[in-house]
Amino acid sequence: MVQASDAHAASAPPASPAGARAGEFELIARYFRRPSSRAVLGVGDDCALLQAVPQQQWAVSTDMLVEGRHFLAGTDPRRLGHKALAVNLSDLAAMGAQPHSFLLALALPAADDAWLSAFSAGLFALAEAHDIELVGGDTTRGPLNLCLTVLGLVPPGGALRRDAARAGDDLWVSGVPGEARLALGHLRGEWTLGPEALEQVLPRLEQPTPRVALGLALRGLAHAAIDVSDGLLGDLAHVLRASGVGAEVLADALPRGDVLAAQPEARRRACQLAGGDDYELLFTAPQARRADVVAAAAATGVPVSRIGSVDGEPGLRLRDAAGHSIRTAWASFDHFAQP
Repeated sequence: MVQASDAHAASAPPASPAGARAGEFELIARYFRRPSSRAVLGVGDDCALLQAVPQQQWAVSTDMLVEGRHFLAGTDPRRLGHKALAVNLSDLAAMGAQPHSFLLALALPAADDAWLSAFSAGLFALAEAHDIELVGGDTTRGPLNLCLTVLGLVPPGGALRRDAARAGDDLWVSGVPGEARLALGHLRGEWTLGPEALEQVLPRLEQPTPRVALGLALRGLAHAAIDVSDGLLGDLAHVLRASGVGAEVLADALPRGDVLAAQPEARRRACQLAGGDDYELLFTAPQARRADVVAAAAATGVPVSRIGSVDGEPGLRLRDAAGHSIRTAWASFDHFAQP
């Protein structure tokens, strides 16, 4: 995606003649080149040039979205542009990092002006909301594939890591996990939701909200964090393994909206505990800081729920409201273990 001259001097190219197909560089200039305020050199050369930031570390993450694997064919391109950046911003949120800039590698089956216009509009609307800018990338022809790399900033020692959970910590989650998987199940024909119910949960799948403000507020407060992308239990297991601890999860303490609450118990629990695509923050914090966690959540406008605790006994124990053990074979999503 990096071509032509410095983005500071970029101007929109003339429109293609009627019936003519825009070339790669024209598409880049038309839909993805924006003035750069953070990069020394942004879109327009072989590499972007970024200025080192004193007393800060770079937090860098890459996520790929492949049609048919991460999103269904025919997904609204504006929502897809939003989601492509949102899932990457969620990784920065989970580390407590401040978004800085991103790169986009984009494979397209065809140069579709209407699709690109909507996609880039969704992408940049979210970018502007989080003050993060596109500084480079690549485009090619091929099956629809979106690969973004995000860069964020965090003070040395300030990052929220998976390996920092401690026995005695509370276990918290933001938002309402499970609604995205509920919407996906409807789209796949696994179950049927009414029009109003689908309208309520579909944006959770197609336009997730990255919890960047909450991640920043949890710096110095939470011990460990991860974003829920492949399923709450599976993602929690990553934290427990990295930290060398165990946990007890109270399944019925997970928050539920009206649509989830109306589902059969087995479906609701499966969506909440093993569904993916939520991009909520799952984190641990000292019991003594409960009031501070609640205050941080309130200040950022993000609801949080305490759903269990961390202990020194290896493994993950799942219990219902009465304290009875729940046996389950649920597994989080794995790209190579599942069709």
